[in-house]
Amino acid sequence: MEIRFLGTHNSESDSARLVSVLIDNIIVLDAGSITTGLSFTEQKKIKAIFLSHGHYDHLCGMPTYAFNNSSRTTPVFALAETLDMLKSHLIDGKIYPAFSEKVAFLKNKALQLISIKLFKSVEVNGYIVMPVPVNHPLPATGFVISKEGKCVFYTGDTGPGLTAIWENIAPQLLIIDTTYPDKLGKTALEAEHLCPGLLKIELMEFHKVKGYLPQIAVVHLYPRYEKAIRKELEMVARELGTVINIVTEDQKLFI
Repeated sequence: MEIRFLGTHNSESDSARLVSVLIDNIIVLDAGSITTGLSFTEQKKIKAIFLSHGHYDHLCGMPTYAFNNSSRTTPVFALAETLDMLKSHLIDGKIYPAFSEKVAFLKNKALQLISIKLFKSVEVNGYIVMPVPVNHPLPATGFVISKEGKCVFYTGDTGPGLTAIWENIAPQLLIIDTTYPDKLGKTALEAEHLCPGLLKIELMEFHKVKGYLPQIAVVHLYPRYEKAIRKELEMVARELGTVINIVTEDQKLFI
């Protein structure tokens, strides 16, 4: 599998894009930079989009993606609550056309919204994608993506407490939220995100449960605190005797 990180931050500027992950050029996890990180030609290759939850930074690319690709229908998988937020706040027929419906100037729906259930896998182009619950203020999921013995787990936005998930998956790559530095650990807990210290606890628990640590990629960094987060993650990596990839825009990893 080729995993390309279109965006790896929780806010955007000329040097930072919102979180989106592209798998083998055809499956997108979250839509923060689905258009700002891909050419028109690359967007046409997308076969399916999976949305982890309804916060703006994970949905915001959907209207422009639908506009750019309105000549075909792209399936969009998410919890019912997430799809409701997308329909009522972005593609509502006012801010942007109702792209999940057949509107006058379109030949077909640009987006097919498909509600998913926790732990119920769906198959897309030979990939098996299973949504699992994570801890966040809105209903939210992570996604386990597997194909031909390869497995990636993308947490989406999450706070601590992932032990139950570790017991049921065995990824080669873990893509995990680390938003705040340790000095804002209380804020991380309140917002249900991770900081390096909380990530360390989750990784220690993973090793305890599974007996190994997968390849690790950290996303959703807060640019304002990125220097401190990077320094603290380097310390965590040394303490655990592993490598933590602090991925950046357009970086690729392979499993």
